[in-house]
Amino acid sequence: MFQNIAVRQAQGTQFIRDLRAAQPGGFRGKPVIADLACAPNCHVCQEICPSNAITLQANGKDVVAIDLGRCVMCGDCAPVCPSQKLSFNNDVKLSATTREGLVVTAARPNLDPVAVSAELKKRFGRSLKLRSVSAGGCNGCEMEVNAWSNVNFDLGRYGIDIVASPRHADGLVLTGPISRNMMQALHICWEAIPEPKLVIAVGACAISGGVFADSDAIGREFLDKFPPSLYVPGCPAHPLTFISGIMDLLGIAG
Repeated sequence: MFQNIAVRQAQGTQFIRDLRAAQPGGFRGKPVIADLACAPNCHVCQEICPSNAITLQANGKDVVAIDLGRCVMCGDCAPVCPSQKLSFNNDVKLSATTREGLVVTAARPNLDPVAVSAELKKRFGRSLKLRSVSAGGCNGCEMEVNAWSNVNFDLGRYGIDIVASPRHADGLVLTGPISRNMMQALHICWEAIPEPKLVIAVGACAISGGVFADSDAIGREFLDKFPPSLYVPGCPAHPLTFISGIMDLLGIAG
């Protein structure tokens, strides 16, 4: 008993009381693009990016854009930039309700805020049950999905839970790039979820295919038919990124 008490004192309080205000230390979050000129004819950040998340445009001056739907948060672009134009902060509030809303530039440093959906709030604001499907994922995002319900985050306090059966679910949490071997299983799961229902894409792989986007082994037709109501970027996506996004979407005050 005394050993348990000593461990408890050493660890402190694991429970995060205010999930909206929490900012994890050491987390590589939102890219920050300084309003500085690029070195002449420099494309090194674009060339080193493993997921083609960086685009360069020349409109009078160089414009660097980073697509968080593709970005795997590796950070490789920042140290190689000769102009020191790129960096990352620890902001976890990265979710968006549109695919276009995940793109940041120097002129547009902040993502579009997640707008409250009145319809989703009315239906799921007090209780939302989600079925998680890993469609060819590496288990990185899947481990973070499991963490939503642990003692640290305790998402169940807001009535949001992961359920074992799609027949008990209100929506689908999609992780992984959607391998062709998982396409049929994904459709079967989706069809088993009763209407009305929603899709939440979690992680760069689910949103864009990530580093596997050009692979012949994946098929993305499911998302063409059923666009997500919420995009949660990351590699893996931090639990607080999802939590802040879903709370905003459902209008949960916290």
